[in-house]
Amino acid sequence: MFTGIVTDIGEIVALTSTAQGQLHRLRIACRYDRATIADGASIACNGVCLTVVGSGVAQGRTWFDVDAAAETLAMTTAKHWRAGTRLNLERALKIGDELGGHIVAGHADGIADIVARNDLPDMAQFELRTTRELARFIAAKGSVTLDGVSLTVNTVDDVRFSVLIIPHTLSVTTLWEWRAGSEVNLEVDLMARYAARLSEMR
Repeated sequence: MFTGIVTDIGEIVALTSTAQGQLHRLRIACRYDRATIADGASIACNGVCLTVVGSGVAQGRTWFDVDAAAETLAMTTAKHWRAGTRLNLERALKIGDELGGHIVAGHADGIADIVARNDLPDMAQFELRTTRELARFIAAKGSVTLDGVSLTVNTVDDVRFSVLIIPHTLSVTTLWEWRAGSEVNLEVDLMARYAARLSEMR
């Protein structure tokens, strides 16, 4: 489990495609202490929970390897990741840690398209569009996770919604790089999903 509070920005330094392109082995450089990264650990990369399969230190930088399999490549922006791509990283939540964002599974539900960007003094507002299936779980003042970042929904209009990014979030994540036409990973609020399921079963 995660909270959507980014703790580092990583960079893909190597990508190897295997299984006829159905599996990508990624090597991600980061600032985490190598001693704290165990094989089998979960790290959210742009909101996608991936399992560490190896780690080390090279040229003074910690790195860890993860595999992005076929479903991840089909469902998320991982299919577009290349060497040099920067990723929002979050370590798995530990019992007793502060829950600063909201409960995030790290299981991206799909993709949202950035329709428009409006730059404000020290802030940025984004309008996004997603599928009708996922839009039904998004409500004004509710929570969403976009590229691994816990955000509050400002407005909702059918399959479109908007979020406002404060200066701190812009400075510690990759969200300042977002542009109209970009795709981002979307995870809807777990509580909204369960509420919708309960309503369907009545």
